[in-house]
Amino acid sequence: MGGCGTRAWPELLVLLGSAWLWVGSAQPTPPGPTQPPGPQLRFRLAGYPRKHNEGRVEVFYNDEWGTICDDDFTLGNAHVLCRHLGFVGAAGWAHSAKYGKGVGRIWLDNVNCAGNEKDIRDCKHRGWGNSDCSHEEDAGVVCKDERIPGFKDSNVIETEQSHVEEVRLRPVVSGGRRQQLPVTEGIVEVRYKDSWAQICDQGWDSHNSRVVCGMMGFPAEKKVNRNFYRLASKSQPKQKRREDVGPKKRLFTERQQLNYRLHSVSCTGTEVHLSMCSFEFYRGNSSAACGSGMPAVVSCVPGPLFNTGGAHKKKQRQQQQQQGQPRIRLKGGARVGEGRVEVLRSSEWGTICDDRWNLQSASVVCRELGFGSAKEALTGARMGQGTGPIHLNEVQCRGTEKSLWSCPFRNITQEDCKHTEDAAVRCNVPYMGYENLIRLSGGRSRFEGRVEVAVGAGDGDQPRWGLVCGEGWGTLEAMVACRQLGLGFANHGLQETWYWDASNVTEMVMSGVKCAGHEMSLSHCQHHGASLSCRNTGTRFAAGVICSETASDLLLHAPLVQETAYIEDRPLHMLYCAAEENCLASSARLANWPYGHRRLLRFSSQIHNRGRADFRPKAGRHSWVWHECHRHYHSMDIFTHYDILTPNGTKVAEGHKASFCLEDTECEEDVAKRYECANFGEQGITVGCWDLYRHDIDCQWIDITDVKPGNYILQVVINPNFEVAESDFTNNAMKCNCKYDGHRIWVHSCHIGDALSEEANKRFEQYPGQLNNQIS
Repeated sequence: MGGCGTRAWPELLVLLGSAWLWVGSAQPTPPGPTQPPGPQLRFRLAGYPRKHNEGRVEVFYNDEWGTICDDDFTLGNAHVLCRHLGFVGAAGWAHSAKYGKGVGRIWLDNVNCAGNEKDIRDCKHRGWGNSDCSHEEDAGVVCKDERIPGFKDSNVIETEQSHVEEVRLRPVVSGGRRQQLPVTEGIVEVRYKDSWAQICDQGWDSHNSRVVCGMMGFPAEKKVNRNFYRLASKSQPKQKRREDVGPKKRLFTERQQLNYRLHSVSCTGTEVHLSMCSFEFYRGNSSAACGSGMPAVVSCVPGPLFNTGGAHKKKQRQQQQQQGQPRIRLKGGARVGEGRVEVLRSSEWGTICDDRWNLQSASVVCRELGFGSAKEALTGARMGQGTGPIHLNEVQCRGTEKSLWSCPFRNITQEDCKHTEDAAVRCNVPYMGYENLIRLSGGRSRFEGRVEVAVGAGDGDQPRWGLVCGEGWGTLEAMVACRQLGLGFANHGLQETWYWDASNVTEMVMSGVKCAGHEMSLSHCQHHGASLSCRNTGTRFAAGVICSETASDLLLHAPLVQETAYIEDRPLHMLYCAAEENCLASSARLANWPYGHRRLLRFSSQIHNRGRADFRPKAGRHSWVWHECHRHYHSMDIFTHYDILTPNGTKVAEGHKASFCLEDTECEEDVAKRYECANFGEQGITVGCWDLYRHDIDCQWIDITDVKPGNYILQVVINPNFEVAESDFTNNAMKCNCKYDGHRIWVHSCHIGDALSEEANKRFEQYPGQLNNQIS
């Protein structure tokens, strides 16, 4: 919170990767016998979006700047290049022009460094200028944020004239001491040295405002009352100005010396960063600059998720009702405004192939969903692989379109793309300050600890920190906490944290927390409010989390269920083990054992992990339960639920599957199996692999002995109790229509729960039944 400067204006900081870092070779040495003298090399980082220590690598050779191809690129190459750039080493590297495509020559290809070379010329490569690459393969590096001591930047241009790194909106009007978030209107300021400077608004237009609003996380701009700000920027006595405006609106721009930094800004409106627009810097004394102009001011329209105004929210809700179901969504992202892009076509959700996927197309997606412009256009299924059809390929938006469907694209042929090429986005979202209301304590790393939340942070008051009651705390609540902390997904939600007792915060301030899993803050979840109710108020029973940047994502292969479903009448004398494991209906206890039989609906289940982390049982092997009857260990009490439902959702039969063996039955090409149950081996499902439960094993059924003939829905739910964290729980259910005539069963229309449009789902649920066994 802090004093006037920081308390009144929560700064909206957007890091812009527009800086071109021009540097010379790190600690150059005289050429040795293995390195003939050559032209001096210079290196720089470029591209968007990025931080100062990452970007597209560009090299100055033979009086021309060019790039490096990503073919055979390794971390060793990145180490050498980062040292050229003045950093101690590399933390990673990027392929496929992640930081945008360069221009000019591609100087190096098939570079192969061990990592300890002093000069890139000591590494193997195809020769200068000899390349078969395009700029879509430009390599980038992420350097460790530590400079080489005494490194001399031999080619640095005066950085104050070369870039804009941070931009903010400084609010001017507020109804109280505490600034309302998000800030949607204010003076545009850019970071200059250790302070902030303004932009002259001469020639400023709506295109410029659109770019700034996009950077701030807003989909659109609106007109602003410039006369009001012109009045505010004039020199007036402090008390006089407050009386003129009135007690409810106080101006926070007390008279200060204006310091203009930029002028003649000209954007087309499609740029994702202000620094991609054309502009000029003021030189020398800029306090008298801008002539008859004033500081540039913008006003932005927030998206539905961030709109705090009641009237505007109602208008947006009415528009959504008129437009019907959205035809685009994001899946698999840890944070708000990021995920795999999925589109609705012919009543079925599908993905987009990443061929020619760029920031302009990604920005159209972001704005359509109510966010700002895109920070990143991600390729290569970076947000996990989708399922079902791949609807679009080679999407080429200009950036002005209102919807992705208005952009040119190519239809997919079978050979074009696989789900390993699913496109994804990271959007700019408004700063809401939620991360300041939560923290972790006691953990071994910043990704784990006991959850502490701030309460009572009213107008300028210091917040009071307290604990969250662990009762009822689970994976969904932990997902929201990790999202609010900006730490990705939840790995575990913990109800006891006695081992993290390292804080002096001991008071419980929140209880009864129950989240759906999509909320942006714990305060948005249901909870008891001021009426705390927690049976165990000791600190050891406070809630905790372990967060992770990645998570698994399980889903069932629906067609296999449809293909393998059949009925078996199984004699009771063959079902003793199944009865012991509660795999039969309750009426089986009243049967005349061992005589008679039970009618079982059998089918195979093939469960894929399409996420970005292996699926592992929550319990360690020390707590797995041995079942003597079947001679195997159970690593999860309930792994799947099997249900037969009436069309109105009433259960008429149910079953469950304990995960007695989670293993990699088969894997995609180039993916190695890691988990095998034999010999008390480790259990789990590797990313890119699947676990097959065949129809002919015990408990792979639903006991339908008591089910009457009729039309039903077969439902299978994986990980039904959210026991293990996943990136997406909405795709854990699979449904099929089925008709049972008392002797035979027809199973059809099997699909993942969120794979169809709302209309198609309604038609599915209102299924009238079969007149014969011909599935139309």
